[in-house]
Amino acid sequence: MAQQVKVPTVGESIAEVNIANWLKKDGEVVKMDEVIAELESEKATFELTAPQAGTLKIVKQKGEVVPIGTIICEIADSGTSTPQTTAKPSTPTPQPQVSKPMQTGSIKEMKVPAVGESITEVTISTWLKKEGDLVKMDEVIAEVESDKATFELPAEATGILRIVAKEKTTLPIGGLICKIEITEVNEAVKTTTSQPTTTTPAATTSYAAGTPSPAASKILNEKGIPSEQVSGSGVGGRITKEDAVKAQPAAKENKPATSSAPPVIAAGGARTERREKMTSLRKTIARRLVSVKNETAMLTTFNEVNMKPVMDLRSKYKDSFKEKYGVGLGFMSFFAKAVCAALREFPAVNASIDKDEIIYHDYCDISIAVSTPRGLVVPVIRNAELLTMAQIESEVVRLATKGRDGKLSIEEMTGGTFSITNGGVFGSMLSTPIINPPQSAILGMHNIVERPVVLKGEVVIRPIMYLALSYDHRIVDGRESVSFLVRVKEMLEDPGRLILGV
Repeated sequence: MAQQVKVPTVGESIAEVNIANWLKKDGEVVKMDEVIAELESEKATFELTAPQAGTLKIVKQKGEVVPIGTIICEIADSGTSTPQTTAKPSTPTPQPQVSKPMQTGSIKEMKVPAVGESITEVTISTWLKKEGDLVKMDEVIAEVESDKATFELPAEATGILRIVAKEKTTLPIGGLICKIEITEVNEAVKTTTSQPTTTTPAATTSYAAGTPSPAASKILNEKGIPSEQVSGSGVGGRITKEDAVKAQPAAKENKPATSSAPPVIAAGGARTERREKMTSLRKTIARRLVSVKNETAMLTTFNEVNMKPVMDLRSKYKDSFKEKYGVGLGFMSFFAKAVCAALREFPAVNASIDKDEIIYHDYCDISIAVSTPRGLVVPVIRNAELLTMAQIESEVVRLATKGRDGKLSIEEMTGGTFSITNGGVFGSMLSTPIINPPQSAILGMHNIVERPVVLKGEVVIRPIMYLALSYDHRIVDGRESVSFLVRVKEMLEDPGRLILGV
């Protein structure tokens, strides 16, 4: 029966691979677990092994780029027994009685298994068996370390061990660790190995008894437990990770205290914790923020603005403004009008990328970041360039209220071309805001603090706000981003220009 071989999943962000090389030809007989091809992704090269023995039929040729899950070859069952079929020690076939193990002549190659998506190599920490030792199927023969964990390597067949990679050798995933010359054990050998004897344990115990594995050693050190106090359940009495986890410090004798140092944690101190499931909104926010960091060339530029002209104008007219329009005069309308004017001069800051095209918008849909009990939402003020300051303030109040009440619709939160976020209301002095995709830029407002500045050769105190513009460098050049921010600064420091449109 033919088995189809598909491109395996090699990472969360990898969607396709390139067939770099076929190591076997079309129609050639291959063995189970034999490397038949080399595949390349954008991040790494890895080997493709045969899932069964049989005749290879190549479907995709060398050099082709194929998606994950695509069939690249088939292996037809040859109908003949392969060496691997005799390598299963659990059901050995009857053999003539001989005085020592008989070699079948087949070799089992053991390679570094895949131990995690982000792990590309491992180090041979310790060999628990020596060169030429007889090992049994599933017996732990070595300990292997990655940059994240230590794990045990079991034998994949019964036979004579031939070590290829020495201790402290670093190998890539799929690298050859050792070979096992597969043997068929006769009845006398089976009887000897299946029943406990006094000589075998003694030989094994002398090799690793009482010695902790690297993972076990780390756990014992953290607990402050000497290895002499732990009995090992591993091969030859070796202390395994499970032994270390279960180990408890020996009971201490009641002796007079030799130190007057107080305990690190006071008795009775509360050390509680709680877990809550992430809401759908929070999960969406997390996914989008990570995505924009990974998929854009984000950069942030900064400037500062003297807020005294805006604050003076606002103080002078806020009462009459509120009386006429029924809404307060805040800073957001000044910033929104300044941003709209600057976006008309620098359209790339108001653009977005759609595959291989840049979309330039001749309107300004300004997204306003609003903090709610459920998380951050970004409703949109449509055509802000056509609205008066009173209309902008009314929209800000309406959208913020709906956001805090959880009543914003999907339409009210999508489609913005530029974002403004105000961390200053929470006391933020400076930040690097993250772009709201697919937009190309976001303006960050911060708190207003009185600082000494030099004006016309004199040091004076002025209310200063730091501005931050994060932008996608794939669309917006440095000259455009800096010039845009300078233009916003100029209009805020001379708000009469907003009224006159100059």
